[in-house]
Amino acid sequence: MPDIRRAAPGQGIVHIVGAGPGDPDLLTLRALRVLRQADVVIHDRLIGPEILDFARPDAERIYVGKAKANHSRPQGEINALMASRAAQGQRVVRLKGGDPFVFGRGGEEMQYLLSRGIAVEIVPGITAATGCAAFAGIPLTHRDHATAVTFISGHAKEGEPDLDWAALAAGRQTIVVYMGVSTAGDIARRLIGNGMTPSTPVAVVENGTLPTQKTVTGTLLRLEYLIEDNGIAGPALIIIGDVVRAAAANCATAWPLAAAE
Repeated sequence: MPDIRRAAPGQGIVHIVGAGPGDPDLLTLRALRVLRQADVVIHDRLIGPEILDFARPDAERIYVGKAKANHSRPQGEINALMASRAAQGQRVVRLKGGDPFVFGRGGEEMQYLLSRGIAVEIVPGITAATGCAAFAGIPLTHRDHATAVTFISGHAKEGEPDLDWAALAAGRQTIVVYMGVSTAGDIARRLIGNGMTPSTPVAVVENGTLPTQKTVTGTLLRLEYLIEDNGIAGPALIIIGDVVRAAAANCATAWPLAAAE
């Protein structure tokens, strides 16, 4: 197996890079460095032009973005493209929103490349949960409200995620839902059906960390309507738990909260 970090002289490498939740100021220094060295940048839908502008001016940029039911390129083709360019000796940056190892398929891409002898580096990024929560002034953990936090996906590889809903509904924890706008109603019903209080506070953060960020708050019982009534289309993150109660007073630099209920 090749070294996960270093390429031999004259060989290519793929840097799988997390670009953070959107604000270009949230890029890590390592992400900035490899972008400036890249021969080719293969980027997702949520990567804004301000971030792409950090790449070398002569670097090739290839868009491979995905939206629900609308994939510009299938994952297999993306994998083959990365491997092919690195095999030609190029320095490839695979640029993803958030963190590549948090619902970003970075692990799948790493395994594919390593199995073909391609050197790989993983550059972590600020994941949407921490970035969006911080900009909304919502602490994911808080000694008075939550002693744990769980990240879940609103979609699985084959339909609805198979989760331990009873465990999620119990205890003093925060639940953060990625890719859950279209399944929010089902998620709320599952949680309430397994014992979570219907009045549990929720927040929905759309376009987190960007100037267009919208944060709306309400209750778990009305989560589906909260999204519909406020025209939330995504990308958006759902935060469920008592920590949402602390949001408005918790962060002086947060984007203003738009209370929906």
